[in-house]
Amino acid sequence: MIVSKEVRPINRDFRGNDRQRETRVNERIRAREIRLIDENGEMMGVMPPVRALDIARDRNLDLVEVSPNAMPPVCKLMDYGRYKYEQAKKENEARKNQKTITLKEIRMRPRTDEHDVEVKTRKIQEFLAEGDKVRVSVQFRGAELRHPDIGRKLLDEIAEVLKGTATIERSPMMEGRMMSMIVSRAPGWEPPKKQAAPPAGKRQTAQATASETSQSADTSENA
Repeated sequence: MIVSKEVRPINRDFRGNDRQRETRVNERIRAREIRLIDENGEMMGVMPPVRALDIARDRNLDLVEVSPNAMPPVCKLMDYGRYKYEQAKKENEARKNQKTITLKEIRMRPRTDEHDVEVKTRKIQEFLAEGDKVRVSVQFRGAELRHPDIGRKLLDEIAEVLKGTATIERSPMMEGRMMSMIVSRAPGWEPPKKQAAPPAGKRQTAQATASETSQSADTSENA
């Protein structure tokens, strides 16, 4: 009978793949041999960690394990404190620039009047301009459930108005007493830029000029 035995890599992390492995630095590197890269990225060869650590100390640097699963593990000379600081700085910048997409919802009734539909459609465009997705829903009550076609027609009309502005991610679908569709910002669509109001001084000057023009016109008519 042949018994197979699993050969595990020396540097395997037995805590589980769902947990991030902590970077080994300096004396915590326990492999028999490592492949060393200097601070400039040049290969220095394979050697025991003790020898590599001596080189790191001579250069006032740290020995950092960068590829623990390689055979042998790859380590690099670097200022580990500075490296961690720069990594944290990059992560913070990435978080600042990251836009969280949320799903907003606009609700209407099958008999919502035309003016309210226009107002809600503009609100949908505002949400899309901010980069969010929108669930546009029509809520039915009582006898209205017998006429889902009215809600479907309303959502189709809104989709037509949003053409070029929004992409329909999910077509109108009936869910209980609600019919809804999901829209997101159309690729390439840019919301119109809001014009900045003129400074207070310029507004007053413009108003004064308009007033003088009006007075001049009145004088001409009286003459």
